[in-house]
Amino acid sequence: MIDLHAHTNKSDGSFTPTQLADYATAKGLRVLAVTDHDTVEGVEEALQRSLYLRQLLEEKGAEAVRAELSYPEGYPLSGRSDGYEAPEIVPGIEFSTNWEHGDIHVIGLGVNHRDAAFTARLQHFIDSREGRNREMAQRLADVGIGISYEGMLQMFPDCVLTRAHFAKYLLEYGYVKSSREAFDRYLGPGCPCYVPREKVTPEEAVRMTLEAGGIPILAHPIIYRLSDAHLRELIGRMIRAGLVGIECYYSTHSASEERYVKDLAKEYGLVLSGGSDFHGINKPGLDLGTGYGSLYIHGDVWENLKKLSR
Repeated sequence: MIDLHAHTNKSDGSFTPTQLADYATAKGLRVLAVTDHDTVEGVEEALQRSLYLRQLLEEKGAEAVRAELSYPEGYPLSGRSDGYEAPEIVPGIEFSTNWEHGDIHVIGLGVNHRDAAFTARLQHFIDSREGRNREMAQRLADVGIGISYEGMLQMFPDCVLTRAHFAKYLLEYGYVKSSREAFDRYLGPGCPCYVPREKVTPEEAVRMTLEAGGIPILAHPIIYRLSDAHLRELIGRMIRAGLVGIECYYSTHSASEERYVKDLAKEYGLVLSGGSDFHGINKPGLDLGTGYGSLYIHGDVWENLKKLSR
């Protein structure tokens, strides 16, 4: 079992990169891609943790690894294989891009997360996000919510702040009763505290992934609710930019939707990918590797994708 789409608290997940690597090890995942939104900040930590656990397993065995693992309580180990297996960590990213029909996400798998030019371009997005977050905090304060950007940084240290963090703040301090209410009242498009942010196009995200030595994947194509014609238009544009894969196996895809994506992949010559889109407590009920319970991604999916890497 593998998972090529998972988030840490370096974007809008709740697990640290170390916790994510530990949990993947406990579940027996063979491969785990760390795909935070618009950043690769969590990749190195997860990579080093998995390498350490692998060495510990080889030298001292499963009991030593079991004693070492640490991740939040309350997470089941359904789907775990016999024994522990420190996963291969795939350096990844999930770009948030903008197209005429709305938000489109592009996953980059196997990117060189240490490449200076790549990380410099990502830093530009992070800086842009910081300006947006400062303005969002000010707008929330203007409507009577006791919040500041500095307070957000203290509550969520070492993270790339997203609207999900603002929603958690509002929930924690009793301004809303749910994260959905936070978005519906304050943080969603058209709401008083919503601030749009700079985004690249899907084609630019594809090109950036290729330039970083990665494999560009169109993420969860069904959730955009595009018509068949618009989805095909998007795929065609992205293929011309260098798209090579599409996320077929996904936590919310039904069997018929999965077949539809497989047919598209075959028609356009795209390689299949898959992942849970794990966010920890920020997506309740959605588990690493198994999604909402029925997701299973065979190791051959990554082996097929690896053949495309440089």
